[in-house]
Amino acid sequence: MEKNIIICGVGGQGILTIARIIVSAAQKEGLSFKQAEIHGMSQRGGAVYVHLRISKGKIYSPIIPEGYADLILSMEPLEALRYLKYLKKNGKIISSIWKLPNISYDEKVVVSELKRLKAILVDLKGIAQKTGNPLAENMALLGSASSYLGLKEENLKDCIRETFISKATLMESNLKAFELGNKST
Repeated sequence: MEKNIIICGVGGQGILTIARIIVSAAQKEGLSFKQAEIHGMSQRGGAVYVHLRISKGKIYSPIIPEGYADLILSMEPLEALRYLKYLKKNGKIISSIWKLPNISYDEKVVVSELKRLKAILVDLKGIAQKTGNPLAENMALLGSASSYLGLKEENLKDCIRETFISKATLMESNLKAFELGNKST
């Protein structure tokens, strides 16, 4: 088992939380991992992306070479396109269908390109609203990607519980977002 994953979006969308949960689930399964993250600007709205490599064997570098990513998980549609050079030939893109209001680009053009690339586009905002927690979009993305990660779903859910253990209402809404995201793909 080897997975090379790019997780991307902008600051404040929970990119690093997604990565932390995937890494924790991989650890539960005894897998090796390496992670490199770029925070861009430290303020909300700056580009954030993570290279995450998971394997049964040894991993020598945290950086995914161009053309080797199995998955691009994106909280923002334009960001998914930014990292295309990393995607391997049969790799998958899973992205939010909604752009952020403070980012200026032609949404129709970007979504059209993602559709041409056969990206899985998910209404993360709609899923999060169904949970009553608008900040649960990242867990909806994680749920949408869960069947492509090569990790046990129950381990991912356990890691969500552990992440939000001190906030019971957030734990429940994030688990619900994960499950709704899982059903969306």
